[in-house]
Amino acid sequence: MFIKRSTRKNAGMVSKNFSWKEVTRSGTCERAGIDNTAGPMERARLQAIILNVMQPLRNAMNRPIRVTSGYRSPACNVKIGGATHSQHMKGEAIDFQDPGGNLAQMFYYIKDNLPFDQLIWEKGNGSQPLWVHVSFKQAGNNRGKVLKYENPPGSGYTLF
Repeated sequence: MFIKRSTRKNAGMVSKNFSWKEVTRSGTCERAGIDNTAGPMERARLQAIILNVMQPLRNAMNRPIRVTSGYRSPACNVKIGGATHSQHMKGEAIDFQDPGGNLAQMFYYIKDNLPFDQLIWEKGNGSQPLWVHVSFKQAGNNRGKVLKYENPPGSGYTLF
């Protein structure tokens, strides 16, 4: 049987459980008509974070993970209101949620078991974040920096 290979730039799988589409898609940017195609360097970095962090996390948890933000082109990042030097623009960061509801368990698993540059407990409360941000550098030093983004306006990021 012949299987036709897709010609779309973001087609196919990065790993067993993560597709290029889910780590490069932005509904906000699609609706605004902004191109969010990752280049070769960004795709290599996305592959590194998936293979070193997200797929090992998925394997350990044995349940799906919902990627809410992966790669963002500079124009897409501006539209979303992302940080000026966001690692999402380099393909080094993923934001995600747990459809199963225990996102804190995933956060602590990464913190205690996997390599990462930054790990951020985003908003939420003392027992569950609303989402988790994780970054990984393919080249260079991964700092292992763990932060919490406080929900009250103006309180910002603090060490976890």
